[in-house]
Amino acid sequence: MAQFRIAEQTTWIRRLKQKTQHGDSVFRLLTLAFAGVVIGLVVMIGLVIWNGSAEARQYVGFDFLFVDAWNPVQGREEFGALAAVYGTLMTSLIALVLAGPIGVFVGVFLAELCPLQLRTPLSFLVELLAAIPSVIYGLWGALVLGPFLLDTINKPLAERFGSSLQFLADPKPKNLLVAGIILGIMILPTIASITRDVLTVVPNHQREAMLALGATRWETIWKSVLPYSKAGIIGGVMLGLGRALGETLAATMVIGNRMAISSPVKPAQTAASLIANQLPNANSDLHGSALILVALVLFGITLLLNAIARLLVWRVSRGPAGAIH
Repeated sequence: MAQFRIAEQTTWIRRLKQKTQHGDSVFRLLTLAFAGVVIGLVVMIGLVIWNGSAEARQYVGFDFLFVDAWNPVQGREEFGALAAVYGTLMTSLIALVLAGPIGVFVGVFLAELCPLQLRTPLSFLVELLAAIPSVIYGLWGALVLGPFLLDTINKPLAERFGSSLQFLADPKPKNLLVAGIILGIMILPTIASITRDVLTVVPNHQREAMLALGATRWETIWKSVLPYSKAGIIGGVMLGLGRALGETLAATMVIGNRMAISSPVKPAQTAASLIANQLPNANSDLHGSALILVALVLFGITLLLNAIARLLVWRVSRGPAGAIH
């Protein structure tokens, strides 16, 4: 019996050595552990925000998402996230509409049409835009872009159409539109760089097959290269959108920081800028908890958009690569 147990243990040790001698199992467990750390961090962040917002959730309930009044003064506490959510979604939408097409076409030019002598310096300049600090973008938007749009576009439109179109009346230099444009400039290099990288790994036989059929350069790119890469391009666009949703400093400097559902030419507020402005100087525990609840809403929006992005990528990547669905 003892000999049988010793033989069984020896066999088990030998099998363990066979599985681990090449390092495959160890490497798999190591990568699995690091992947679990990422999931754990997301769960921990969610739990901390959920627990920190408990007081505000008990005080305002679900009305928090449908009320735009925000008055943190003690004795008159009113907390509504609607205006902040509106500002967050509108600035991100403006940024996505502006930066999405431009970033994709910049990536197409760098990967498919740019001369070899210019490809490296232009790619470096595009990536350099991503390295510029947010405060520089915010400073430029507050001192240059905002006054420029006010004097050249917003005021003339207000004088001409302000009486009939109320959303154009009384424009301000710091407003929703300026914040959206600044965010668009900030996410542009992300979209362009990812699009370029995705297009450069498209197999050459995709291009050669179209050219052999008599297609032009543009038809090859439009009907063969882009459909093959659309899953990666959508992923890059959604990654840029995620940065626009969470950008704080630049948006705080140019949006005007007014809790109101306003027109694009008037001051507004985003969830991130609201938290950055008021959390360090919260009037009470309830005020701080309400700001953490705003963070929870922003966290939920980010998770929802990421889930939608994954669904889009899954839908467009089904079937053979480059197939027309």
